Amino acid sequence: MNNVIIVSSSSPACLLNRGKITQLLQTAGVRISMDGRGRFLDNIFVERLWRTVKYEEVYLKDYSDVWEAERELGAYFAFYNRDRPHQSLGNRTPEEVWNRG
Repeated sequence: MNNVIIVSSSSPACLLNRGKITQLLQTAGVRISMDGRGRFLDNIFVERLWRTVKYEEVYLKDYSDVWEAERELGAYFAFYNRDRPHQSLGNRTPEEVWNRG
């Protein structure tokens, strides 16, 4: 698996090194989305995942602190990958698809 770099546009490092980061990503052949137009289309699969996480987990819970949120989200992602059938996968789980190829 290739290394992944996630840079928040609001982080001080990003603001100070924006040109360097952009050049590095472009050299590596990474497509960069810097404006708001069409951003959701950049990775529709991840956007769908976050929508599902929000509606099936986050909006239904009242986490008492960050650690509880981390634990609960970890449990949700385990459920999402191991136990929750996905219509787009023929009602199989991601784990089943991964293991069976």
